Amino acid sequence: MSKNVLIVDDAAFMRMMIKDILTKNGYAVIGEAENGITALEKYKDLKPDLVTMDITMPEMDGIAAVKMIRAFDSQARIIMCSAMGQQAMVIDAIQAGAIDFIVKPFQPERVLEAVGKAFNQ
Repeated sequence: MSKNVLIVDDAAFMRMMIKDILTKNGYAVIGEAENGITALEKYKDLKPDLVTMDITMPEMDGIAAVKMIRAFDSQARIIMCSAMGQQAMVIDAIQAGAIDFIVKPFQPERVLEAVGKAFNQ
């Protein structure tokens, strides 16, 4: 059975890139969200096995969304996505409950490594 993933990023292009990497490697992308509020709603509805979460988004950022998703489901697996130079935000994200982070622009090998690690925890 394939693992279900929810992709959260305000940029449709970035969502498409991650979706392409994951689907080509046997993962099922069951939903997408463009901000933290939608991410929380979709997480509750879809109950994905994993979430990829952008940090900087309108309405609710990724760190706030991680905290809310983890409050709803303490076992949630969330991988943060950040642009270069956001190290302080990455640390905040890990402290909020994210299990790993990947840096944009995405390297397929690194995305798959982070996802594989998330499922082997």
